[in-house]
Amino acid sequence: MNPVKQPNIPFAPHPENTAAAIEKDFIRNLFTRQAKFSAVATRNDLYLALAWTVRDRLLDRWIDTASTYFAQASRTVCYLSAEFLMGPQLQNNLLALGIEAPVRQAMERLGINLEELIEHEEEPGLGNGGLGRLAACFMDSLATLELPAIGYGLRYEFGIFDQAIKDGWQVENSDTWLRYGYPWEVARSDIEVPVGFGGTTHHERDELGRLRVMWHPEERVIGVPYDTPVPGYGVRNCNFLRLWAAVAPQSFDFAAFNTGNYLRAVEQKIASENITKVLYPNDQDESGRILRLKQQYLLVSCTLRDMIRLFLQREPDLKKFSAKFAV
Repeated sequence: MNPVKQPNIPFAPHPENTAAAIEKDFIRNLFTRQAKFSAVATRNDLYLALAWTVRDRLLDRWIDTASTYFAQASRTVCYLSAEFLMGPQLQNNLLALGIEAPVRQAMERLGINLEELIEHEEEPGLGNGGLGRLAACFMDSLATLELPAIGYGLRYEFGIFDQAIKDGWQVENSDTWLRYGYPWEVARSDIEVPVGFGGTTHHERDELGRLRVMWHPEERVIGVPYDTPVPGYGVRNCNFLRLWAAVAPQSFDFAAFNTGNYLRAVEQKIASENITKVLYPNDQDESGRILRLKQQYLLVSCTLRDMIRLFLQREPDLKKFSAKFAV
């Protein structure tokens, strides 16, 4: 098989950070990404248009950083954590990029209150407390110190929970932080990872007579990565956070649906996606403990496979793998 010839595509020019350029990009994103004009745009539309505008500038730094790491074969820190309490991203990214002043000026020219858009942003439900905040601080520090790093975690669809008080008692509701869209992440379905659970093994010998153990998983899921850029403060460096979401290899059983068994038609989809539904599922019974174990195994399995994939982009074998990553 002949190797694929890599195209020689030059880098795009860096986006301008003047108020005029930001205003132009904001309007363009409102039209092309939200398909809205100002008279009918909601606050969420305005927030997303601004987030896309800021994200374009983030990705510009991310691509520069990633290409530099790749060219230098940089040793990389891999930070694995069950949670990352990154907090709202809009204001953090404005400060990290040093563009708060021109963004504020651009919004004022359009008659938009920047503070309202900052307050509108939903906090990502990816952490609970000290552990998640510590992981986020490490990621921010590594980027600011210009140290190559990747954060690996799980993309919890409903986070932990939203707290409400009803009749004097705490009520736990679903944390639907993704319902209006999360513009900061980039889906990477092209590098998804298969993961197996349970099953059986059997022994056989290969053509050279060597004993081999073959594993046949009882359950299979797919880990799909979602990347969020993590910029350093006052530098052009930008690392990223890679979060895994569990999906079914086959999300819809057409044969079952066609015979009227509608629940069975989506049974595998539900079972697979449950793995990354919430942070720290209740583990008081066996099913909850199994689910937590699946979460941990999914994170480690997907991350190791991804680290191997990244290493083999430049190296022919795994002999020097330990020299590439620090975990």
